Formats: sequence, C-alpha cells, structure tokens
Amino acid sequence: MQLAERDRAYIRGNFTTLKSPAVGGVPAQRLPEVIETVSVMLGDIERNGIDAVVKYSRQLDAWSGQSLEVSPEDLAKTGDSLSAELREALMASAERTRLFAVEQREHLTDFETELLPGVFTGQKNVPVARVGAYLPAGRFPILASAFMTVGVAKAAGVPSVVACTPPTGPGGHPAVLYAAYLAGVDRAFTVGGVQAMAAMAFGLLGEQPADILVGAGNAYVTEAKRQLFGRVGIDLLAGPSEVAVIADETADAELVAADLLGQAEHGPQSPASLVTTSQEFGEEVMRHISKQLRTLDTRDIAGPAWRDYGTVYVAEDRATAVQIMDLLAPEHLEIQTSDDSYYHANLQNYGSIFLGPWSTVAYSDKGTSGTNHVLPTGGGARYSAGLSVSRFLKPLTFQRVEKDATPRLANYVATISGFEGMEAHKATATLRLDRFNR
Repeated sequence: MQLAERDRAYIRGNFTTLKSPAVGGVPAQRLPEVIETVSVMLGDIERNGIDAVVKYSRQLDAWSGQSLEVSPEDLAKTGDSLSAELREALMASAERTRLFAVEQREHLTDFETELLPGVFTGQKNVPVARVGAYLPAGRFPILASAFMTVGVAKAAGVPSVVACTPPTGPGGHPAVLYAAYLAGVDRAFTVGGVQAMAAMAFGLLGEQPADILVGAGNAYVTEAKRQLFGRVGIDLLAGPSEVAVIADETADAELVAADLLGQAEHGPQSPASLVTTSQEFGEEVMRHISKQLRTLDTRDIAGPAWRDYGTVYVAEDRATAVQIMDLLAPEHLEIQTSDDSYYHANLQNYGSIFLGPWSTVAYSDKGTSGTNHVLPTGGGARYSAGLSVSRFLKPLTFQRVEKDATPRLANYVATISGFEGMEAHKATATLRLDRFNR
C-alpha cells in the first residue's frame, strides 16, 4: 500500500514519507498469461466435464488418488493424525467464528411494515442454496479458512456447502480437511486451482452448480473467480494480504514491528504500512523490523515484502493520519495510540480494525477472535466489506397491497408510465383502477 500521486492532493495536512516501496506501483493482479491460461482451462472443463478436472489435477497437482471426494468416514478421521493441542485450538477457532457469525445473523432481521395505508412491504433474509468453498493449502495451509467460509455459510443457514482443497499426494492436507469437518462441510474434495473453481461452478462434483464461490487462492484461482462471476456469485477478489498500523509515541515499537511483519509473512508481495504522528517512533519501528528479520524463520518472505512494498508515513496530526489511512484503505488496520476511540470514530475505509495494543491481526487470521479474515484488498475497502454471514443471505423484498390502497399507487403509476410511453405498464394500473371503481 502506498499513496498514489493523485491521492496526495486530497490530504489537507502535512506529512512526510519515511519509507517508500522499493518497487514502483502495486503488485500486478492480472497478468496476461494468467488470464489466457484460466480462460482456456475454463473452456476445456465446461466442454469436457469431470474428465478435464481429473486431467488438470494429475498434470498440475500431481494428484494420484482414485476418488476426488473425501468420504465422510475419512473426513471424520482427519484429526487423528494431528496433535491434541492443535485439535483443541482448531475446535476453539471453529466455535468462536461460528458464535460471531450466529450473532451477526441474529442482527439481520426480517421485517414487515405498512408503508402506506393498505400497502404492506418488507424483507426476509433467505440463504443461498449452494456454496462452493476453496480452502488453500499452498505455501502455508491457512487452517482457519474453512471456519470463515464453510462455517459462516452454515451459520447463515446454507443447506449445501461443498469444499475443495488442493491434493497433497493421493489425499488432501489433513489439518485443512479436519478444519472443514469442524466447520460442518457437507462434502469435501481434494481438487485445487482453476479446476476446483470450475468443478464447483459447473456442477461437476455430483452436486448442482454452486450459487456462490468463496475463499482465497493464488492468482489463477482469483482469476477463475473473476471470469466465473456472473455465472455464479463470489465473495471478493482478494490480492496479497495487507496490514496497516496507526501508532503514536505511546505505542510499543517492538510490538508494532512484529505486527507489520506478521502480515508481510503471507507473501513477498504483501504490503505493510505504518502511519505515525512521530518521526522518532517511525524510525524506531524500522530498526525493530530490521532486528526481527535477522532471526525470523520466514525472513525470505517477510523481508522482500517489507523491502519492496512496505511504507512509513509521518503525519503532522491525527486528522492527517486518518486522511492518509482512509486513502490507503487497508485490509487489516491496527490502532495503537493514546486515543484509539478517536480513530475508531473517524476512520471509514478498512476491512477489519484491531483496537489497542492487546489486539493483533493474527487473532482474526487464525479464528480465535471470531471475526472473518476474508477481507477486501487493493483499496477495495473504500467500497466493500469483507465476507460475513450476510454474503450468504439474500434480502428478498415483498409487498402485499390491499384493494383500498389501489388509488394511492395506480394513479401515480398511470401518470409516470404514460409520460414514459410504456403503455403496458400503464394498463396494469388502469385495469386495477377500473375494477376498483366498479
């Protein structure tokens, strides 16, 4: 994340850039070769069905199994190979994510109101019928992904949730599959990449086509979601994971540095940004980052990410800090200041916010705090929110008009439709007026 030149003009206060990215622009999300490859694969799979899915699984993922589906019996046993400590942690994460989603669902209420005398309108929230969830298991198996996608969909009341995860040999990653089991998945398959998205969207896994595809993946998975959108719904198009921190001189520089590296660890193109009101504090954080990178096991990932995409901005006051951060619109935003409530009240653009030094993005990433970690990236927080129980619900409106209310509606419709020249629309109203007046 960095401020574009056009954005700098919108910032009223003064600020300086203490660290700029080493590379220009933002990570490319749509490489021509990715777009073309995905397009060819989707066309092949749509024409040739499950045979093409199996072909790509063998070619691209070295899948060597006999069945793409993990049987319910095998799925239930996936936790047997895991430590008791990991099983306990995953069960806690699954339950907390479910509890938060259930709480969200209870606050999305159905209603009916008499808008005008005799005109009753309302809304009921109806879950989609079928969800396809992608559970990544690449460089890092993100175990909580199942809770955020499968588990939240089930909390919304979705009757059928299918999950796909890349194979690791003849089967899938046991911890990823165990997380899917805890989340309440209905059917699980060891198929990854573009072929997984196509199989769920085209209904090639013994189920009807999914109504919505959710879950993060690599550039090819993301591009597949983009090309399939319209045929199915999607959650969002996520790029490299992002973190930003607003901190002042009262914050713990070592903690801030650790939190910035915690998200930079996701990948070498993951941006991390600090906005501070103290240049001295910003410099101290940068020193701690350099120190922590020397002993960090994932420094080969986090180091390039910080070098190439990390930024540090020094704002003259907190109002300027808010302006900068709203332009950055980060996926994850931490606030560690002497007045966190000011920032919480004034900030508008972020995927999820973490208030105070005792909060950290990792708590959400791993599901232990309950909130969803599928969030908008690349500035998408300016206009959209992250995945939640509401994404799996359709707020369907209804109306019921009583006879006595006919003049209140039909006369206006006849006037508007007549002006527009839409005579058939006009007739639906005037015919009812005729019957009302008989």
